Amino acid sequence: MHMKKISIVATGDSILTMRQSVHSEPEYLKMVERIRSTDLAYTNLEVVLCEYEGYPAAESGGTYMRADPAMIDEYKWMGFDIVSTANNHSLDYMYGGLLATMRILKEAGMPYSGTGRNLAEAREPAYIETRGGRVALISAASSFPSHGRAGSARRDMHGRPGLNPLRHETQYVVSKGSIETLKCVAEELSLRRSQSTGDAYNFLRNKFVVGDEIGVHTTPNEDDVEGNLEAIRNAVRQADWVLFSLHGHEGREEDNFRPAEFIEEFARKSIDAGVHAFIGHGPHFMKGIEIRDGKPIFYSLGNFIYQNMTVTKMPAEFYERYGLDRYAGTPPDAYDARSKTHHSYAGPHAYERWISFYPSMVFEGDQLTTLKLYPVDLGLSRPRSQRGRPIPANPDQAKKIFKILKERSEPYGTKIKVEKGVGIVSL
Repeated sequence: MHMKKISIVATGDSILTMRQSVHSEPEYLKMVERIRSTDLAYTNLEVVLCEYEGYPAAESGGTYMRADPAMIDEYKWMGFDIVSTANNHSLDYMYGGLLATMRILKEAGMPYSGTGRNLAEAREPAYIETRGGRVALISAASSFPSHGRAGSARRDMHGRPGLNPLRHETQYVVSKGSIETLKCVAEELSLRRSQSTGDAYNFLRNKFVVGDEIGVHTTPNEDDVEGNLEAIRNAVRQADWVLFSLHGHEGREEDNFRPAEFIEEFARKSIDAGVHAFIGHGPHFMKGIEIRDGKPIFYSLGNFIYQNMTVTKMPAEFYERYGLDRYAGTPPDAYDARSKTHHSYAGPHAYERWISFYPSMVFEGDQLTTLKLYPVDLGLSRPRSQRGRPIPANPDQAKKIFKILKERSEPYGTKIKVEKGVGIVSL
């Protein structure tokens, strides 16, 4: 029997609202061909594909990410074979938009995971057969509005449509003196719900604990961990290769460019359970790479397609957010207003939302044998009509990208060398 072998390309958040197939620059087409020619190409579908069947949600992850259902053909044109649908925009148009997206993906023959009509469906692996073997994808989100979380079905009650969650708990480790101060504040304000539980003191719905490791610490929700590990264990028995996608914005309080502790903990547990590659995205900028037992953990791939300024319609709440008339404002008005203050367009790190990378992986047996990183430029300086589509980064942009990746991968001991504008990870 021949040793199993597969090539995989993974990309981060894809917010695609304009056709990609009309562009013809040689370097761009070379990138597209690299995606197409791999055994499996993955992306995070961060748009709702619908004809406004649903109603705009009262809470949104920012932009109400709706795209024309025909855009699925553009994803397929680029070569993507499988997508994740669990993210903070999954229910921007409530259940109508969610179910429409699921229907359109099924009709298009695009396997997806991360959302469903109940929790069991949302947590199910998606499977696809490739020339390199059968691949399973499990997708979850740690960042989402409360109404986005899928609910379990019972014998006597149907479940709730939504996404596969990875929730987390936060505790604040402080000195004993700080606990006493909080108790004085609670007494002064007559906060009846502030109380001690064992070693913890619950104050304004936050958990404070006396300890030596002063700071904010997070742990993954035990039920969500076990539910997702069970899905991984099932996928390991049914597929040759297993991928896990997590959409999570959370970083550390002291360093937002490093993933939150609960994400690191869960990523490592998923690798230990049999995942071949953990694919993180969500914060719209790059985070570090860890290699665990010969398997890659990408804590955030950043953006791959970022066309969130060409969404055709926005609900009233979006205009109010930027101080505009909810009835008279137009989408260009709102986008102009947002450009002045939003972190994707203003501030010292705005440029980071517009540069990224995508990894090209080769596995032989269950081990990663090749990991190359291709730098991408999304064109912050280009006009809105051209901004957000990926093209290979020029040498100056590539230098910035690899400097960021090297720095953010250093805590994990990951070494990256650059050859002819391509990053090569030492394995």
